[in-house]
Amino acid sequence: MGGKIMFIPDEGYYFGLGAFETIAVENGFPQFLPQHYKRLLLALKFLNLNIDFSKIEEKVNMNLAQKEMQEGRKVLKITVSEENIFVTTRTNTYQKEDYEKGFATAISNVRRNETSPFTYHKTLNYGDCIMEKRRAKEMGIQEPIFLNTRGEIAEGATTNVFFVKDEQIVAPPLSCGMLPGIIREYLYDAYTIKEQIILPEDIGEFDEMFLTNSLLGIMPVARLGIHAFSGMNIGRKLLQELSNSQCGFC
Repeated sequence: MGGKIMFIPDEGYYFGLGAFETIAVENGFPQFLPQHYKRLLLALKFLNLNIDFSKIEEKVNMNLAQKEMQEGRKVLKITVSEENIFVTTRTNTYQKEDYEKGFATAISNVRRNETSPFTYHKTLNYGDCIMEKRRAKEMGIQEPIFLNTRGEIAEGATTNVFFVKDEQIVAPPLSCGMLPGIIREYLYDAYTIKEQIILPEDIGEFDEMFLTNSLLGIMPVARLGIHAFSGMNIGRKLLQELSNSQCGFC
């Protein structure tokens, strides 16, 4: 899947002034596609990029029609800059064992800048996330967790962060500095979420932690740093309910 890509150098290449979306495709069905389109268009508007949406949609539909996209768990990625529209596909590599075991996470030394408007859009300014993800992987960590400049828990490198206390779902508010994720939006629409400033020293108060993004859906967390959470039941329950509503994430 994918293939050779020809591009025109522009400010997306030189300065990261572009946007992208990664979409889970389950047995040919793209998950939350309208929501992804909406977020992409908001990012393009923020970047002052006037892109013909019909050209994006045409390329997406062409890729979704490919035979290899009709079965199994796949990923469709849309990347847009001033002179380029790319749509690529690949296999979604998250496995059932990942959800059973739960992720190991750790606090990153890199801080999320809650004062930057780029923090709140899915743009090509993604270097911190990729470099920290790679560095964490070398240490056996599946997801690094960013604090903001005030030392508050903000988000994961590629995920939104949630905690559970006495079966109540708790999340940092958007003002802590994060990309508002598609699955985060789903959870806010479907459940009662308590927003709370969470510091690293507070994590012992919580029974569970889980992460969300469009490709993994809802991922239970086994530990954050040296702290092991006592359970993963709520995260797994939410994953099953998401699976039932959106053709399955695992």
